[in-house]
Amino acid sequence: MTPQIRGAQLARILGHWHALPGRRRSPDYSALADAVRGLLADGRLALGVRLPAERELAETLGISRTTVSAAYRQLRDTGHARSRRGSGTWTALPAGHKMANFGLWTPADDLDVIDLGCAALAAPPQLVHAARDAAEDLPRHLTGAGYHPTGIGELRDAIAALYTARGLPTSAEQIMVTNGTQHALDLVIRLVLPPGGPALVESPTYPNALAALTARRARIITHGVSPEDPGWDDELLLATLRQTRPRLAYLIPEFHNPTGRLMPTALRERLAATAAQTGTDLVVDESFVELALDGTTMPPPVALFDRSSRVVSIGGMSKPYWGGLRIGWVRASAPQVQRLAAARVGVDMASPVLEQLVAVRLLAEADTIVGERRAQLAEQRDVLVGELARLLPQWRVVAPSGGVCLWAELDGPISSALSRAAEAIGVRLAPGPRFGLDGTLERFLRLPFTLPAAELVEAVGRIASVRYDLDRGNRMRWPEPAVIA
Repeated sequence: MTPQIRGAQLARILGHWHALPGRRRSPDYSALADAVRGLLADGRLALGVRLPAERELAETLGISRTTVSAAYRQLRDTGHARSRRGSGTWTALPAGHKMANFGLWTPADDLDVIDLGCAALAAPPQLVHAARDAAEDLPRHLTGAGYHPTGIGELRDAIAALYTARGLPTSAEQIMVTNGTQHALDLVIRLVLPPGGPALVESPTYPNALAALTARRARIITHGVSPEDPGWDDELLLATLRQTRPRLAYLIPEFHNPTGRLMPTALRERLAATAAQTGTDLVVDESFVELALDGTTMPPPVALFDRSSRVVSIGGMSKPYWGGLRIGWVRASAPQVQRLAAARVGVDMASPVLEQLVAVRLLAEADTIVGERRAQLAEQRDVLVGELARLLPQWRVVAPSGGVCLWAELDGPISSALSRAAEAIGVRLAPGPRFGLDGTLERFLRLPFTLPAAELVEAVGRIASVRYDLDRGNRMRWPEPAVIA
C-alpha cells in the first residue's frame, strides 16, 4: 500500500514554513513548495508518499486551495512531485538525482588521515588483560568441536544478565551470539523478510543497515527523524506502520545513529503495540544503549512492551568496547533464536570461542570500562561542540545526551562537496546522503566525537578552512570515500 501523509501531519513537520529565509520576496505558493523541497532534501519527508489533497492541506494551513495547487504545480515542475489525474500527488526527486553509494570500504587504514567517517573508539586498556585471561581459559573448551551456533553458555548468560538489569527479564535461551551487530541484523533480515518485501527504516539511518536491506532487494519505506528532541513524530511513524504494514522495521531508539535522539517511553510502548497490529517485526538496534552521558535516565527497552514476540533486539561490543572484537547478539523469543540458529548454517557455523571468552571477561568489568568510556565521550563531545560553535557558528548542532556522534545541520546543501574537499586535506567525513536514500540529507553531516580532543580540534579547523574555500569556488579532484561504521 502506498504511504500517505495527512494534512495535519504535513503541517506539523512543515512548522513555520511561511517564515523561511527569503519569504518576503516569495509568494505563498513558492514558499510552501520550497518548504516541501527542504523536507525532502533533509529526509524528513520520504519519497513516494502521497501528499494531502489540495483542499485538505489548504484547510489545515489556513490558505487558499489556489495557493496549494500552485505549490504542487511548482513541485511537479521541479521534479519533486508526480501526479496522476484522479489519483493524487506523490513526492519524488528530479530525474538523475539519486544516491545509493552507502557502505563503501577501503582496503587499508590511512594513518595520515583524521578519520571522522568511522564512529568507533579505540580499544580500552583492559582488553589486553581480558585476552590473556581468555587464552588461559581456552583449554577447557578444546575437548569439543568448538561449534556453538547460539554462542557459548557463559557469554549468553552474561548478555541475558545485561537485559535483566535493564528491567527486561531474559534467559540465556533468548540470546544468540553473532559476529557483530551487522551480522545479527543480516541474520534477522534473512529470517523474517522475504526478498523484495517492504521494510521501514528511519531517515537518516545507519548506512550499512540500508546495504543489508538493499541486498535483500527490500522495498524501503522511510520515516524522518528530526535532529531536535524528541526526534520521532509519533503520529506519523505509527500511521506509516499502519498504512504500509511492512514485514520488518529497523529502528535505533537509543541515541539514534546519526542524530543522537533518544526515543521517549510512551512512543516505545505504542510502537510495540502497533507492530503487533500490523504484523511487523521490529528490529531494535541497541548498539549505543550503554553510552548514556550526563547522567541521562534511560527509558525501558522496547522489548519490555512486546506482547506478541514481534520485537527482536540486537546489540554488540563494537561501540562501548572495540570494533575489532566481532561479538554481537540477538535477543528474541527462544523459538526465534532457534530459527535464527538454523538460518545461520547458510552463512557461518558459529562465532569464535576465544573472542567470546574475551567478551565474557570484558563484560565482567563493564562498570569500570563503560564508566571510563562515558567520561571520555562526554569530554570529547563538549570539545567538538565548542570548536564548531567557535569556527563554524552558522552550523546548527544539538548536543546529544548519549551515543558517539553529532548530526550537524550545515549552512547549505554542501555535505558531499565539503566531504570531498576535506579528504584532500586529510579529514575523512561521512556526508549526509550516506545516511539516507536517493541523494537527500545534503544539508547534514555526521561528526563522531570518538577521537582524542586534540584531533577533533585539528579536524574542525581543517573543515572550517575548506568550508570557506568552497565559497571561493575552488575546483578539486575528489577521491573515493571510505568506510562508515
